[in-house]
Amino acid sequence: MSCPLYPTQPCELQRGRISIDSSNSHESKSPEFEAFYVLRPRGPSGEETKAAGLSVLSIDMCVSENKKAHNTDKYKCSTLIVRRNKEFTIIIKLDRAFNAEQDDVQIEFMIGSLPNENKGTYITLSIGKRKHNGHWKGRVVEIQGHDVTVGITPDASCIIGRFRTFVAVMTDLGKWRTQRNVDTDLYVLFNPWDPADQVYMDKEEDRQEYVMNDVGTIYNGEFNNITSRSWNFGQFEEGVLDACLMVMDAGKVPLLFRGNATEVVRQGSALLNAQDDDGLMVGNWSGDYSGGTAPTAWTGSPEILLKYVKEGCDPVCFAQCWVFAGVLNTLMRCLGIPSRVITNFFSAHDNTGNLKTDIVLDDDGKVDRSRTKDSVWNYHCWNEVYVKRLDLPEKYSGWQVVDSTPQETSDGLYRCGPTSVNAIKEGELSYPFDAKFVFAEVNSDVIYHKSDKSGKMEIIYVDSAYIGKILVTKKKGSSTYEDITSTYKYQEGSLKEREAMQTAVRRGVSTKDYLPLTEAGVDFELQADTIKMGDNLKLTLNIKNQTSHTCTLSATITGCVVYYTGITSTTFKHENKSAIVEASKTESLTIDVKALEYMPYLVEQSNLLFVVYGHVEERDASLSSMRVVTLSPPELAIKMTGSPRLGKEVMISVDFQNPYNFNLQNVQLRIDGPGLIPTKLKHYSQILPGASVKYKVSLFPQSLGKKVLMACLDCPLLRQVTNQLEFEVVQD
Repeated sequence: MSCPLYPTQPCELQRGRISIDSSNSHESKSPEFEAFYVLRPRGPSGEETKAAGLSVLSIDMCVSENKKAHNTDKYKCSTLIVRRNKEFTIIIKLDRAFNAEQDDVQIEFMIGSLPNENKGTYITLSIGKRKHNGHWKGRVVEIQGHDVTVGITPDASCIIGRFRTFVAVMTDLGKWRTQRNVDTDLYVLFNPWDPADQVYMDKEEDRQEYVMNDVGTIYNGEFNNITSRSWNFGQFEEGVLDACLMVMDAGKVPLLFRGNATEVVRQGSALLNAQDDDGLMVGNWSGDYSGGTAPTAWTGSPEILLKYVKEGCDPVCFAQCWVFAGVLNTLMRCLGIPSRVITNFFSAHDNTGNLKTDIVLDDDGKVDRSRTKDSVWNYHCWNEVYVKRLDLPEKYSGWQVVDSTPQETSDGLYRCGPTSVNAIKEGELSYPFDAKFVFAEVNSDVIYHKSDKSGKMEIIYVDSAYIGKILVTKKKGSSTYEDITSTYKYQEGSLKEREAMQTAVRRGVSTKDYLPLTEAGVDFELQADTIKMGDNLKLTLNIKNQTSHTCTLSATITGCVVYYTGITSTTFKHENKSAIVEASKTESLTIDVKALEYMPYLVEQSNLLFVVYGHVEERDASLSSMRVVTLSPPELAIKMTGSPRLGKEVMISVDFQNPYNFNLQNVQLRIDGPGLIPTKLKHYSQILPGASVKYKVSLFPQSLGKKVLMACLDCPLLRQVTNQLEFEVVQD
């Protein structure tokens, strides 16, 4: 393809913009307002152009070869994509042989609306008689006939984004630059393969999991019954890279920030929620999703990102924590930053950061909803990114917590992190960013208060082991989970744990001034079977007497419907029990819960919360405990007909039967899978009791290897019915 030249002569200086095609350069919206001087040509005659003696006929970006070498060949994008601090080659085709002693050729890369060499947005490399390298390195690799192969190495800390490429011939008559050509643009990304890059990971298996894996598993449910759902990160899908850059452009992230992974991560945390800055997604925990898509209905990130771009950067409705985490994971991996989704079971939302989560019980032992302001999320999802923290001591580099779910403000915006996981574990909470909030999420004590009829409250029990029960993430090369709790905190009650807490107190965390309390001498545990929504439930309260005397215990069991965020809804059960437990013995009490008791009051994700308040008569001491029960949804079946071969058709059927005695209305069924199929959406106005639906689609796998096809059925009365099918695509 010919690259026409336009001349730039040393005659008139004009302060202004380099010519750009804004429709093909997302950075054109950048808030960089630096001055860039452009030389306006007088317009030489054809004889003068010919006298220049050298013309550029075309530029070959060697897209296929370079993308393979830079681990970017999975991106469904015809434009060249490279990584920092790794050489790529281009071939410049001239109208005659290149003479390194006489010719002067300059290669230019520009990003943003007003490129400036001092700010890293205008890069120049010279080959020939006035060889010059700036932040990027260039060298002549080969000269063959009229073709010059040039090797170019972007700086290890350069700005990431889409650059425009020009080649200029320098002559006595001035500079002759190729015109704007979108086919010669290139994207530069972070490089976790290079030790000089801020996001370097030294193990290939880690890079394959945390950068290259385009599908993942997000864990939910509750501590005693961890469940999961697949998520399509889809960072290589067509249009996703442009959408990720558009998120930063719409959020006016300065180009100067985009070379620093810590800044990109922190900005991304704020930009993914629309709480205060018209970000990517609108958080909604109300249960009313009539103005958009229910958070439980999404199957992956590409649909959300592409919808955002298509609708002119209007925030997408709606998201909750796992959706924010799934999409942030896509943004990070797409740009080259290693990342993973974390689930913290029993996660404290501590508004004050004082490590106290207060649960208030009324005089009858029931949760007082009006006076209980703190909440314990059954689970909460956030992200970790793997980054060298240039602003912290070296031991605090590595995995960093970042959370885009809007909970509290940080420096005026709803965002959280990045904060070092190592620093959280050691109680070093003075380092940026938001360490105290994250520390509280995994280390708070649950403080049970009893309120009498006059409103007077007293602390009756403290549970220091309930919060942060287990933290998990997807295990490398597997769909099972890995327990990473020990990376966040030392074992409960250990010397190291006490030392970390003492450090946290020195860094500003409140002391535990409510201890010690009168020991009850009795422990109890509430156990429950895993059941499906609509089944009866049997609870067992095990009471262990740890004293050498007989104890008389009275217990109040309260059952209520609860959102996964710990916010309680309707109370459906209140039962009193008593037991006499001999010294050093254990007694068990049984509580029967009928489906007809809870079914009329269920809210999304089908969680039940049981709170037990107990009083030991002999010691006049109290204790309390909570147990969340997540009701399993009905089955969604996925079947494949045929053998999955590259480029060959296979049939997929998704089957569902309504097992309930009520209609399911406004039902959405999504099917999704990176490298297999764009998101398919099927609507059903209703599914009658006992009725079945079957949805069939055909697939033509576009790449080899392990694949995951996922499906999700969702409606107001039945949320998050999911399943996935894993298989290997082979060569035909």
